[in-house]
Amino acid sequence: MKVYNPTRIRNVVLLGHSGSGKTTLAETMLFESGAINRRGTIEDQNTTSDYHELEKEKGKSVFSSFMNLDWRGHKINLIDTPGTSDYIGEVVGALKVADTAIMTLNAENGVEVATDSLWKYVKKYDIPTMFVVNKLDNERSDFWKAVEESKEHFGREVTVVQYPFSEGADFHAIIDVLRMTMYEFPEGGGKPDKLPIPDSEKERAAQLHQELVEVIAENDETLMDIYFEHGELDEEQMQNGLHLSIINGNIRPLFCACASRNMGTGRIMGFIDDVAPNPLEVNPPKTVEGEDFALDADGKPVMFLFKTHSESHVGDLIYFKVYGGDVKAGMDLQNSRNSNTVRLGNLYLTEGHKRIEIPEIKTGDIGAVVKLKD
Repeated sequence: MKVYNPTRIRNVVLLGHSGSGKTTLAETMLFESGAINRRGTIEDQNTTSDYHELEKEKGKSVFSSFMNLDWRGHKINLIDTPGTSDYIGEVVGALKVADTAIMTLNAENGVEVATDSLWKYVKKYDIPTMFVVNKLDNERSDFWKAVEESKEHFGREVTVVQYPFSEGADFHAIIDVLRMTMYEFPEGGGKPDKLPIPDSEKERAAQLHQELVEVIAENDETLMDIYFEHGELDEEQMQNGLHLSIINGNIRPLFCACASRNMGTGRIMGFIDDVAPNPLEVNPPKTVEGEDFALDADGKPVMFLFKTHSESHVGDLIYFKVYGGDVKAGMDLQNSRNSNTVRLGNLYLTEGHKRIEIPEIKTGDIGAVVKLKD
């Protein structure tokens, strides 16, 4: 199993009201990346993340679930979370180790009750955020209503990067105003064709592109000078500007997708690679004393234990994020609460219930270990 340097790691938590398609989005991302060779569904009770019997019984996520994939040389750690307030503790634990949040919206319902509740925690932990309007093939899909509701509830920083060429049963293409390209998908989804933007959409796409350029330039003096001089920014300049603006909370980019039909997920993963922050770039976590704890890839090994989960035939599995150095199996570390020395057993990456043994985990990455004695 490949070990990734911190700059190549992206820790992404999937948030949203129950039924907005988080689990299906995760499943499709895993499939599109090649991490799994067959997509499961909620209906068939065979998705990677909703593997617990209680989740199968309820037909929704109850626990936070951890998965990982490689997309073009970057490791994306995905954390699927419950979408109801009954299990908010699972969400809070995930937010403590995420570096980017994806807030999913049901294209029919827009902003829902849990969306607002979850947003309070996103703000509390100051997580860079992007939005995905999902389920655009629904016959009552209303993308622009979802956009307006997002701006009303979460601020004018919500900025359209993509919009659907059509909605409902005819949904098959996405117009990207960052790249000024239309992605047209085959009937079964997957890799799209890149096409020129149709004449009927050129005016709207150009207007949204201009709005995106202006918002990016507003948050970077160098880019503002380039924009005033040339009246435009190239794609690389826009990506660099987006990167800084997302970290600072000045922009919350909005994408669209139909995860159940595998339409739009590849572009979202590419954006995560190119624009979302790595673990060393976000605001440092806080200690129990309220002080900043900066991640240090060259420092001594430090682990933050944030979740314990009981699994049949395995026992308690502890999930952790590495805050410093390289953590290796068999290593002795000191428990900061009681100063006791504990020896780590085997280290694992997880894909739902599947455990993958790995010899070491670097700063910024997330892993698991069988419950420690102290």
